[in-house]
This record gives sequence, structure tokens and C-alpha cells, in this order.
Amino acid sequence: MSRVTIRERRIEDIPRLVEILAEQQPQSRYPFRWPLPFPTEQFIAREHELAAFVAELDGEVVGHVCIQSVQGQAITHAHVDDSLDRAWSAGHGRPAADLATVSSLFTALTARGHGAGGTLLDAAVAWIRAHDLAPCLDVVQRHSVALKVYEARGWIRVGEARPPWLPDDEPPVLAMILLPDSRK
Repeated sequence: MSRVTIRERRIEDIPRLVEILAEQQPQSRYPFRWPLPFPTEQFIAREHELAAFVAELDGEVVGHVCIQSVQGQAITHAHVDDSLDRAWSAGHGRPAADLATVSSLFTALTARGHGAGGTLLDAAVAWIRAHDLAPCLDVVQRHSVALKVYEARGWIRVGEARPPWLPDDEPPVLAMILLPDSRK
């Protein structure tokens, strides 16, 4: 069986990650807005990221995750209000400066079923906790597979938000956190 390995993202990974994101988007609908209103490279390598990792399967890049400060994510996503930040902060009982978000998590269709997504999520959570930060994420409710994965791994819902890119006919985005006593 093939083994998934995780390493830090390198600049030369970006073109392949752009391809993977585009290939998987029609099936996953992630990112929700497509095509993006800015270069796809900026969705992957974010201005305010703290760390970023790729998954490799048999030596080939097959997935990505980045970690952002909550304050950086608010700037990147241009929230109309800070309802996600408030929900995350209240859920963890910590100020926004102590929070980090799991962002830009995706895998190639060919990597599905090999554990690449879960391994990337675990790596992100481990990095966040190693830096004494509290893990947060947001998820579009229509991304029900992702939502079920997060909930099965112990992530809990702590709030909702309506970012400006979300169409009016979509339910709010869910704010989720992983508490310190959770599995990963």
C-alpha cells in the first residue's frame, strides 16, 4: 500500500497544487467560488500564512494545507464582520491572537482513500498546538463530506457567518474548533 508523507510546501510545489485544486474543484466544489476572482496561487500561498504543508503519495504531491493566524485570515477573506473570529475566540476562551485556522486543505482526486486529507489535517493541528495556538476552521455547509470528516475527528460547531463571497441562497458558513482534549 502507498504511504502518505507530509513535508513543508516549497515554491516549486505551487504549479502542481494549482492543477490539483482545479482538477478536484468540480467534484468537491472547493473552493466554493470558482473561478477565483484572484490568481489561484494566492489561494494556495496566502499572504498571512504561518505554515504550509503538502502531502506526497509515492513521491508525488497530492494535497495541501496551510495555517493562518485568525487576524490574517480575516484580512485575506475580507469578512464583513468578525463573527467567525468571535465564535472561535468564545469557543476556545482565548483571544484571537491565540488562534490559528486550518485553511486551503485539499487533495487530488487520485489521493482519495489514501488518508492524505486526514494526514494533512493532523499535521496542521499538530503544528498549531506545538505553537501554543488553538485550532479553528470554517466550512461551507454544502461541503457535507468535509463537515462529516471534521465532526468525526472531534471538531465542534461554535458559530456561523456570512462572508461576502457566500451567495444569499446558501446557508451560513460554520465556525468550528478543536478543543485541547479532542483526538488530534
